[in-house]
Order: sequence, then C-alpha cells, then structure tokens
Amino acid sequence: DKVLAELIEPYELRAAKLREFLEDVKPSLRYDIVALADPYGPAVTDPDLQCLVVSEETRRGGEAVNKKRLENGLPELVLYEILLMKDPEHGQNEEEKISSSSLRQRLLGTLLRPPRRDPALPSRPYVIGLTGGTGSGKTSIAKLLGHLGAFLIDADKLGHAVYAPGGPAYQPVVAAFGTEILNEDGTINRKVLGAKVFGNQERLKSLTDIVWPEMAQMVKEQIGEAAAQG
Repeated sequence: DKVLAELIEPYELRAAKLREFLEDVKPSLRYDIVALADPYGPAVTDPDLQCLVVSEETRRGGEAVNKKRLENGLPELVLYEILLMKDPEHGQNEEEKISSSSLRQRLLGTLLRPPRRDPALPSRPYVIGLTGGTGSGKTSIAKLLGHLGAFLIDADKLGHAVYAPGGPAYQPVVAAFGTEILNEDGTINRKVLGAKVFGNQERLKSLTDIVWPEMAQMVKEQIGEAAAQG
C-alpha cells in the first residue's frame, strides 16, 4: 500500500545501496541484509537479536514485534528510538520527513528512458495520447502541453462533432437507430441514443462501428494539420 509502489526500486538495487552505505559508515561492521516477506521479518523469530531501531512513527511496529516475540517464547527487544531527518525542501503535498514516497512523487513525469525510435514512423509530428478516468487530470496535462507548444486534439469535442448535423456519422447513426433519436432541431439527442445502446452490447457495437472509424479519420486529419503547422 505504498504511495506509487510501481516506482519502488528493485530489492537487489536497494540491498546493494544499503550494503554500500554500511561499508562507508563502518567497514568493520558485521551485518546481514535480509529480504522481508512480511511486516515482521526475522525480528519475531531470531533469538540472537537484542535491539530494534525505531522512529517515533514506527514505535508501534516495534511494540507489535515484541508482542509476537513473547508469543514465540523469545525475550523482548530493546526499542531504540531515533529522530527522523526533516526535509527543508519538501513540497506542500509531501511528507515533512526525508521520505522515499516524496522522492517517488518527484519522479512523476520524468522521462526514465528515451522514447524508442521506430524507423517506420515519421519523426514529426510526435503524437502523445492522454487517457484516464474522469478527474484523472487529462485536461490539466493537456493545458500544460498546450502552453509548451503542443497542438491539442480533444477527442471529446470530436465525439460531439462527429454526431452533429453534417458530421460524418450523422446520417449513418440516424439510419441505424431511427429518427426518434432526433431533437426538434434535427440534432441527435445523445441521452435518447445512449438509452438505446447502453446495456445492449450488440447495439453498442453497431454504434461504435459507425462512430469510431470516423473519429479516427478526423484525428488523422488534425494530426496532418499539426504537421502542416510545424
């Protein structure tokens, strides 16, 4: 349940960094680095352990470890509490302490590896597709890209345009679903059309088979326009 768990470094890399840190602090130190398969690790089963280093926020975890040790017939560990370093540069939505969660948030939007070059694709225009559920930030990211000079193609607007009188899907949709989907002014009533197709996979496919190819063609035309504008 870690924040942005997908950006956590692999165990092998983390262990190597920890080993390097320990050797740098005190080369003569003897240590074992153990992968944790559960919240307790060897702390509740190793009879040779004597002390557990905790912070103010992990003390309850240390107390849980000691409870488990007593259940397992082992002596309690000394809980040695340390203060956590504060991060003077932390952002408004980041933790006050120095935190890997904050570091992962800062990695968002960073290009981790260069885009793959496909010799079959033209170098320009470079097409980026923004997808996501309602409220996921598509509009905000699109505005940022627009300020940076990107040519914006709004699929929602195309979706409305494709249904409009004179639009490429208007006549085929009316022919397929009947004039009862029309408003008095001749425009397609999307609510009436929606009631006809949603919950009916066959009708929904009939609609998308009409609309999506036309939208794709409109997108291609706009990409061409973007290329013409440089």
